[in-house]
Amino acid sequence: MNTQNNTLFSNFAPITKEQWLEKVNIDLKGADFDKRLVWRNLNDITLPPLYTPEDAITQLSNTGENAAAFVNYRHIKVNSATEANTQALKAIAEGITGLIFEVTTEASVVQLLKDIDLNTISVSFQLEDELLEFATNFFAYANNHLIAPENLKGFIDLNLITEYVTTGNLPQSKLNDLNRLVELGSAFPNYKTLSISGTAFLDSGSNQVQEVAFTLNALVYVIENCLKNEGNLETLFNNLHFQLGISSEYFVEIGKFRAFNSLLAAIAKTYGVTEYKHSLTAKTSVWSKSVTDPHTNLLRATTEAMSALLGNVDAVVIDPFDKEFKETSAFSNRIAGNISTILREESYFGKVANPVDGSYYIEDVTSKIAEKALALFKEVETRGGFYDAFESDYIQQQIAEIRQRKLTLLSQRRLAMVGVNKYPNLMESIPSNILSEGSSQSSKLLTPRRATQEIEALRRTTEELVETSKKRPIVELSSFGNLTMRKARAAFSYDFLGVSGFEVWQEKSYNSAQEAAESSATSNSDVVVICSSDQDYETDALDFVSTFRALNKDKILLLAGNPVALIDALKEAGLDDCIHIKSDVIQTISGIQQKLNGLVAH
Repeated sequence: MNTQNNTLFSNFAPITKEQWLEKVNIDLKGADFDKRLVWRNLNDITLPPLYTPEDAITQLSNTGENAAAFVNYRHIKVNSATEANTQALKAIAEGITGLIFEVTTEASVVQLLKDIDLNTISVSFQLEDELLEFATNFFAYANNHLIAPENLKGFIDLNLITEYVTTGNLPQSKLNDLNRLVELGSAFPNYKTLSISGTAFLDSGSNQVQEVAFTLNALVYVIENCLKNEGNLETLFNNLHFQLGISSEYFVEIGKFRAFNSLLAAIAKTYGVTEYKHSLTAKTSVWSKSVTDPHTNLLRATTEAMSALLGNVDAVVIDPFDKEFKETSAFSNRIAGNISTILREESYFGKVANPVDGSYYIEDVTSKIAEKALALFKEVETRGGFYDAFESDYIQQQIAEIRQRKLTLLSQRRLAMVGVNKYPNLMESIPSNILSEGSSQSSKLLTPRRATQEIEALRRTTEELVETSKKRPIVELSSFGNLTMRKARAAFSYDFLGVSGFEVWQEKSYNSAQEAAESSATSNSDVVVICSSDQDYETDALDFVSTFRALNKDKILLLAGNPVALIDALKEAGLDDCIHIKSDVIQTISGIQQKLNGLVAH
């Protein structure tokens, strides 16, 4: 070992946090530290930009452990036991280690599970009707095909909470059958028969704090119902399985799963249960996916799976990238399964024990989410608990507020979604019928949906316009003056208006505003965007607009920037609107589409 430089660090005095902040404030040149560098996310928690050993960070207990061999699930709908079995065997051959069968019709357990090794493959079910008969048959079959009872892994989900919050239907018969279901599976210690899903909260627009809190409120409601029917408390906790969604906020999601495990332990303790073993499955969210530039969903699913695994989940369900707009293909299913295989085999996820433990940032995120979630959980309990809070619309109103904040940030492009409101793929062709018409949300129920639906509706309007007029609207970026600013504003306009699905020409640069106005007024474009610097606007923008309108009264004329002092004069001369960093993309493009529709109608 080379000891020559062992004393290197002793030559430098330690840097205090105060010194770091002093340097940061110098670099900020008077800008507000909190506004510029402290992150306030949609959970209403604040996260500083740096941590030092001087920071007192709370480390929660019972945050879970990394699964040494996490389960990679594939979802299979059972229309026919034989067909579903074929799909299952194909999935196993592709490296899938867990199967979730959605059983909506009568099916033979023997045929469904033919040639599937229950000792190595986790088998789970989402059940509807005749659940106890199917479950009885399954456990009898499993008992005859296992080397040891503890080898059986998976869960049974009756969709109780999901069905209730999305349809308003909470079948008392299913609630009454829970204890019987738990009793049927009691001989298999690693199989869970009391499932609670919180995915509907996240997919309806909630933040992570709400998802954690409301899922735990649902747990208390279910446990209390089981206890009324003489359920055994420890047995109930040992049979718990949870499924949570995963959003795209990487580090916050890691903290969410860890906080959930910690709060679950605290709730169990209030019931007097200190030793139990639950399972936690994470599912990629519907909310974060897009129909436009859909292959970007692969990247979203990868980061979502990574954050869940680092957050100590036991299993992941990764939806195929094209699930939102068509019947999934063999290719998309295979690629979705490969994501977790690569994470496990090549990135060593699950092979390093709790790698995020002790990270000041993640510990801080975890403790703050837990603190906020616990407060919200208690608030719901004071309102009568989960059922009463949902019946009174309290839960729906809380989620609606966060959902609207998210949608506003998306429309203002302050919350970026690649391929949707940032960096749209202008080369792709999308049929109008797969795009959303917008979204209507019941105040009484939750509706899992994509965050992108309102922006998709813009694209749908354009595609319908193209189908009607047989011509795609053309946007021309007409620039002059200062090279740096005209390039920057042309790039901004290309990105901003590309969301619409219009054909956007590459920037055309001219030697003068006069030349730019004359050329763009007589070209084949439908929309023209003036791109230059504020200084050039002061001297030439009004002449540009006047010259342009003298030659063309119909084209839509926009200006990239926000020269406040000139706006009134420019609009009086014939400018339609300005686009800039504070513009709302939905309002702006909707206005352009309305004018284009008017032109087509005439």
